[in-house]
Amino acid sequence: MADGGPERNRQVPHNLQSLLRMAVEAGAASGEGSAAEPMPQERRQWLQEALANAFSGPVDEVQQIKECLQCLQGELGDSVEDEEEEERREQALDLLADLCENIDNAADFCKLDGMRLLLERYLERPEAELRWRAAHLVGVCSQNVPFVQEHALALGAMGTLLRLLDRDHNETVRVKALFATSCLVREQEIGLLEFLKEDGFSVLMRAMQSDVMKLKVKSAFLLQNLLLSHPEHKDTLCAMGMVQQLVALLRTEHSSFHEHVLGALCSLVTDFPQGLEECRAPELGFHELLVERRRLVHTQEEFQEELEFCERLLRVCFQDSPEESPGMDR
Repeated sequence: MADGGPERNRQVPHNLQSLLRMAVEAGAASGEGSAAEPMPQERRQWLQEALANAFSGPVDEVQQIKECLQCLQGELGDSVEDEEEEERREQALDLLADLCENIDNAADFCKLDGMRLLLERYLERPEAELRWRAAHLVGVCSQNVPFVQEHALALGAMGTLLRLLDRDHNETVRVKALFATSCLVREQEIGLLEFLKEDGFSVLMRAMQSDVMKLKVKSAFLLQNLLLSHPEHKDTLCAMGMVQQLVALLRTEHSSFHEHVLGALCSLVTDFPQGLEECRAPELGFHELLVERRRLVHTQEEFQEELEFCERLLRVCFQDSPEESPGMDR
């Protein structure tokens, strides 16, 4: 599908946040040359029109939601003639995501059957641009809104999102599915139960083993947070071999991702004897790995948190301390 150039996603802003973002984007685009170069006349005219429309009167956001949903309904074919319609639907999903940052709008979106439309029609569309926008919208609506979370879960959102996270061929779709999953599972007991039912921890582990760095980092971060807020599931994770798999990830090429892996391991050993025992297993070689990693990062400012995790694990699992390691000029 053709890109459509910079005009493609231009919309009339419906609130100050949207307007500011559009103004910044316009300013950034106009500064591609010299810093003193004036904004092109066409772009200036567009921005002036956006300002006039934004402050011409109150915006009925519920009506905007209804109009977006009307745009999203109906069948979308696969022919070239449907490209413009697909673009309109992408824009409708973008606008809904902006509108549903407001909790009341997110609730209204669900009451208007928008969540069902996303789950039944858009999360598994053949067009990746529609899939990732739909997943993003599920997450935006669900953040810290129990009514929306429960509504989405009752419609089967968790299973669909985890399948996208695990199997979709598009990286952005997988990242957005993880975002939506996180919004449904954190601080939501029903969401956690659905996550466990769908073997969500195994899906997170496979995501951490992927080649997509953003997916690896966000998956490890979610795992770490779930361990902190739900320590009762450490038994399940140890039974899955999570300690061994996390240590194996630390043996891959060093990156910022390892900080979150070490954080998850810290959570696994805290107040949990089985986690300690598994980390101490001689065949795992975890002590040597931690000592080498501490040596590698101790002089690098950007890895200070990773260093702290290493030292904590050495102290908790092996009773080591920095003083016991000569040559550590801190």
